[in-house]
Amino acid sequence: MNDSNRLMLRRAAFLLAALLLAACAGPLRPDTEPDANAIRTLLISQQTAWNRGDIDGFMQGYRQSEELRFASGDTVTYGWKATRERYLQRYPDRAAMGKLTFSDLQVEVLAPDAAVIFGRFSLQREKDRPHGIFTLVARKFGEGWRIVADHTSAAP
Repeated sequence: MNDSNRLMLRRAAFLLAALLLAACAGPLRPDTEPDANAIRTLLISQQTAWNRGDIDGFMQGYRQSEELRFASGDTVTYGWKATRERYLQRYPDRAAMGKLTFSDLQVEVLAPDAAVIFGRFSLQREKDRPHGIFTLVARKFGEGWRIVADHTSAAP
């Protein structure tokens, strides 16, 4: 093999390697935008239910399971029913609930049935404006996406 053929062979091998590398560098997961949009819709539904004073509607965003984990402040609550009771005690009426706004949502679909969501919340009430950040873990079930873990931190 002469030098010209070797050079062409090297160039072809380099081009093939570059093409393979480019193919591997793309996303490994299929398009996740439909799932991310479904999760955003779930959170909008929660916000809407909250703002009409409907804690039961708000709770529909959570997986109805004893494995649900809700962490806030220095407290961890396990189970859907216990989490619901916590909300009902903390927010006994519309005035306590205020108007909820979620913002700065970042939805990262990790697998076809798992996602993590970061965001901010704020409550507009007559006498105060509590706000903070949250991290949610959502899983996809037969009934759709549901929150299975919630860690919410209020700002001081």
